[in-house]
Amino acid sequence: MGKTLVVVGAGPGLGMGVARAFGRNGFRVGLIARAKDKLDALVDELAGLGVTAAAFPADIRDRAALTAALDQVRSTLGPVDVLEFSPSPTGPITHAAQTTVASVTAQFELHVLGAVTAVERVLPDMRARGEGTLLLTTGVSSTVPAPFLANVGMAMAGLRNWAYGLHAELGPEGVHVATVTIASGIVPDGGETDPDTIGARYYRLYQRRDRAEEVIGDLDAFRALVAGAGAHGG
Repeated sequence: MGKTLVVVGAGPGLGMGVARAFGRNGFRVGLIARAKDKLDALVDELAGLGVTAAAFPADIRDRAALTAALDQVRSTLGPVDVLEFSPSPTGPITHAAQTTVASVTAQFELHVLGAVTAVERVLPDMRARGEGTLLLTTGVSSTVPAPFLANVGMAMAGLRNWAYGLHAELGPEGVHVATVTIASGIVPDGGETDPDTIGARYYRLYQRRDRAEEVIGDLDAFRALVAGAGAHGG
């Protein structure tokens, strides 16, 4: 029997790169995001590649809706073997000195509480089976502090920290947890930054189960960018 991947925060770039990579390797694919019409188009694209896929619309910030969508994935496609979490940042992105409680809360609700909700729903099945994979995606600001990405960085750093904790705790139970840090743009036909190239790296991470973090892109280049912005008062 085939396995099931669910992409939480599915979109035409990263999410579909991951979906195609796993789908080509026999996975059924569940896609979760807010817009049903966009999800339906992505499902049609996957079907054209011979991938069994289905759309489960939900707002990731609505924890009850996300939980219900994950339950529907399980009922429709079977227990989740791989959870990939990668919603795009939405809402105002603030500089460090302009960060407010509201701006931080919005990012935490999406990136941290969304991930916790998703993991909470799929993890019991994985622990019961003694196998499963959780791939929690963050951006470069999770690792390299950037004044111009302050509220997003706070949330993504928290998610990255939690992923490392889960990796250590769940590994002995057969559940592999890793964070994927995206330190580059995602550009079709962009070589290493092409969605399908990146999706293949997610699939290798799933296969090898040998690390807590995969970095896509150049952290040092981003550090230089941050330093340059600081030097010019940015």
